[in-house]
Amino acid sequence: MVSVSDERTGKEQRVLEVTDLSKTYQSGQRSLTVLHDVSFTLNDGDTCAVLGPSGSGKTTLLGLCAGLDTPSSGRVVLCGTDVGPLNEDARSRIRNEHVGFVFQSFRLIPTLTALENVMVPAELRGRADARDAAQRVLEQVGLGDRLSHYPVQLSGGEQQRVGLARAFVNAPRILFADEPTGNLDDETSQAIQELLFALNRERGTTLVVVTHDEALAEKTDRIVRLRRGTIVSDSPTHASEIRP
Repeated sequence: MVSVSDERTGKEQRVLEVTDLSKTYQSGQRSLTVLHDVSFTLNDGDTCAVLGPSGSGKTTLLGLCAGLDTPSSGRVVLCGTDVGPLNEDARSRIRNEHVGFVFQSFRLIPTLTALENVMVPAELRGRADARDAAQRVLEQVGLGDRLSHYPVQLSGGEQQRVGLARAFVNAPRILFADEPTGNLDDETSQAIQELLFALNRERGTTLVVVTHDEALAEKTDRIVRLRRGTIVSDSPTHASEIRP
């Protein structure tokens, strides 16, 4: 399966290559295949939604693409590295160097302030400017006056803004967002979506949004639709036609 952007950009700019990816879980004598022969590619700056109902394999696919899990068969090349043969330490290094995450459940560390939460990936990268970088991106998402607040002192929308700041602090080459607005009300959800796409455009990050929300998916350039672990369509959106 060919990326929508493959004709526009060269293979040397490819960020993610997924080839014949399958995942089967064993439970006693029974096996359950949750992904079956999934293939697609993404290049630098692409925005893509993986859309499907609950149980379609979206989150499993995200985990495999990000090197958080290993496939039963098939291949994932992330930022030029085949993650299949790597051990967990090596996969962690790849993620820390190239990948950002935004989660539905925020996943902030409750004992750390907003600033400290955002500093974590920058410190893991060994950046001497971790504090300054974290403060800058928190100010960018409108939380300059919440730096010393703990997650419990923040609203759901504010916690997800911290999550966005944490995801973008290292300017990742690719960002995976798993139902990023699933726990938010409609008004807050729209604000978070606008921030997500604004930060993404500014940094040129490749963006993969896993969602069951058709309206959110349509804001990306491309939608990969999953059903029962299989890609049933892969096509550009109207958003791709109006972007430069």
